[in-house]
Amino acid sequence: MSKRALVYRRGGLGDTLLVFPVLEILRKMGFHVTAVGNTDYLVLAKIVGWADSVLSEFPEELDQFDKKAIIGIDGNIPPFPEKRVWIVDYYLERLGLSGCEYSRRLPLDCSLKSKKAYLHPSSGSKLKNAPLEVFLEVEKFLIGKGFEVLWLIGEAEEELKGTFYREIHVRDIAELAGKLSCGTLFIGNDSGFAHLASYIGLYTIVIYGPSDPVVWKPVGERVHQIVPGLNCAPCFPDVCEERDCLRSGYILERLFPLLDHIIVKINEDNPL
Repeated sequence: MSKRALVYRRGGLGDTLLVFPVLEILRKMGFHVTAVGNTDYLVLAKIVGWADSVLSEFPEELDQFDKKAIIGIDGNIPPFPEKRVWIVDYYLERLGLSGCEYSRRLPLDCSLKSKKAYLHPSSGSKLKNAPLEVFLEVEKFLIGKGFEVLWLIGEAEEELKGTFYREIHVRDIAELAGKLSCGTLFIGNDSGFAHLASYIGLYTIVIYGPSDPVVWKPVGERVHQIVPGLNCAPCFPDVCEERDCLRSGYILERLFPLLDHIIVKINEDNPL
């Protein structure tokens, strides 16, 4: 009979994806893995083979599990590290899995890669969002570089619906993952969609303001961060009204040179 492991983590898409390395490592170690949390997101772990079952609630008998990773206030792993360390490294250290190999890319692929750029102007909190004008300037820049620009609109962003020329209204995360896997570039705030794009392998630019780019960095090989050069950051959730960390001029000064560099890499890697 195979060993059994349970991994529990409530939270949004980004929070969920950051436990995927734990699922993958345990699966490779021969555990039958049960993942508990938001099943709309955890279904991706089942699709890629890193979870054998996904549940929205704890199973009745926890004694059946040989290893448990319960991430929460009442669990065996507190949800936040005491020091500013990447959350993935923190989970692995707490579970005695430091040094174990895991994938930096979800095993999802698309044979029809296209020069598509995805913009996501929102996040799980409006306090983390860069001004919309930043994304509108980026859209013009990318269209001038020959990209097809698509705007991602999640269920929490209904007020943005109908604002942009080309929109993808996201209702299913597995479906979104399939769409993203056929693109090349993602630009957004610190959000679950940014974590997904980075993990899938897109060139990803994440704009950080008050949130912490050290702790909440996405998994990925092609992720770039724009971080504020302010002593007061990170400060989330105690965010000031001024939010100087998310000034349009500051962000764009750093974003456009980075985009130029990334576009060169895209053209080298995938001549489209």
